[in-house]
Amino acid sequence: MYVYEKAPAKINLSLDVLYKRDDGFHEVEMVMTTIDLADRITLEALEEDQIIIESESRFVPNDERNLAYRAAKLVKDTYQVEAGVRIFIEKNIPVAAGLAGGSSDAAAVLRGVNRLWKLALNIDELASLGSEIGSDVSFCVYGGTALAKGRGEQIVNLPAPPACWVVLAKPAIGVSTATVYKKYQGEKGEHPNTSSMIEALEIGDFKQLCDNVGNVLESVTLELHPKVRQIKHQMAQAGADAVLMSGSGPTVFSLAHQETRAQRIFNSLKGFCDEVYLVRMLGYRSNT
Repeated sequence: MYVYEKAPAKINLSLDVLYKRDDGFHEVEMVMTTIDLADRITLEALEEDQIIIESESRFVPNDERNLAYRAAKLVKDTYQVEAGVRIFIEKNIPVAAGLAGGSSDAAAVLRGVNRLWKLALNIDELASLGSEIGSDVSFCVYGGTALAKGRGEQIVNLPAPPACWVVLAKPAIGVSTATVYKKYQGEKGEHPNTSSMIEALEIGDFKQLCDNVGNVLESVTLELHPKVRQIKHQMAQAGADAVLMSGSGPTVFSLAHQETRAQRIFNSLKGFCDEVYLVRMLGYRSNT
């Protein structure tokens, strides 16, 4: 038996860090939304009690370092599942890019093994499991658009953004999320107005949305990696309606209401950056 799941990437329309918690995590307040760039996950039932991870991408580990592996193991351990699963990951989302590719794969595996092993868990139960794997996994279980609080596991569903085009550019550098958070100082960077962003989504105001994108981690990554700043400048020069780094980076995205403008931004980045994508916003939940 086979089960197929789509694992879409996310971007942060806003990312605010409020304070460092006693447990070592940071208290965050983020507005995230899914985009039409996705990994494809194929799950095959195995009689043998094992978890096998396969991928054509050399960047995908095939052991417990992989969040998808951890997701399958968590479900097996929690619900005493004695069957096994082979998980094939078709990787389309750049790795270590600030787009939650690994978290989305894990979320897809949670949804997939729930169907494969006929556990009948509801979406909230799957999201709760996801919070044990990683900060973005709960959001990725739901998909759509949401306010994420706590360390990212407290999810409040929000309306989808107005339809628009998204251009993504990932420079050929690696960014450590842990390093960025470690270097982040609360007084640095301008804090986004989360309530104005939420209002923009509620009233469907694209200009207000663009005026309120913000990411407090951006100043840290820009200082560490000047290439990210160059990409931001290039997108703005090409006429983007809004430009922002997603997550801890290094991927930068731009929003464009018109396809012709989005295509112009996309073309301006070809040759300037190896990994460039032109996609649509998804923004709605499809997994409930």
